Amino acid sequence: MRILITNDDGIKAEGIVRLATAAKEFGEVWIVAPETQRSAASHSLTINKGIDVYPCSDFPVDGVKAYSCSGHPSDCLRIGSKYIMPDKPDIIFSGINNGFNVGTDIQYSATVGAAFDAAMCGYPVIAFSEGFREDDRETEAGHAVTDIYLHDILDELLGSKLLPGEVINVNFPDCDPKDYKGILRNRRVSMDTPYIDTYGVEDLENGGKRYNIVWTDRDHAPEGTDLRAILDGYISIGIVHNIY
Repeated sequence: MRILITNDDGIKAEGIVRLATAAKEFGEVWIVAPETQRSAASHSLTINKGIDVYPCSDFPVDGVKAYSCSGHPSDCLRIGSKYIMPDKPDIIFSGINNGFNVGTDIQYSATVGAAFDAAMCGYPVIAFSEGFREDDRETEAGHAVTDIYLHDILDELLGSKLLPGEVINVNFPDCDPKDYKGILRNRRVSMDTPYIDTYGVEDLENGGKRYNIVWTDRDHAPEGTDLRAILDGYISIGIVHNIY
């Protein structure tokens, strides 16, 4: 199996390294990922300038052919599948995103955006996301649930039959493994977001103001949804639709 992986956190993100490591057990792995962070770029394509692609010789997973790209995740998917790989991929993976992609946040996500683009190009595709982590929010659990169950999820989902425009969207909870409840499949998309956003305001010279986004975790969501699943400590699996 030929597997192409991209993401929106960049070629250096630890999530894509972990996904590539797991994917190696299932086939030949190629990576084309942004050179830097491209989160919240949704379905963007680069149309007003050239896109530079370089081999990434120091990618830390042996046997993976990796390339960094100056464009967006959707650019990476298109260039990787059509021009970098000698044969078209059998499946596309996008992720593992640092931060849930559930509810209405799916509309902003460049992780899911690249997956949507892959579906438009006719490829089977799975998007992977997990709880957001940064230094001041680390917990002992970390990404433990993802690392324990990622291989099993890949084994279950590879070969899934999808209709045109469909993407499998997988989200791993960021709870401690002892609080993990299991897998909930066929989750519908919540109308809420996983984070409540507000803006902090700074005064600038000459009367200007700078607005910095501030995230607060949401603690509620309707039953049966992707967001409810991850809040309750479940892996959420659902189908999201690209064009209808």
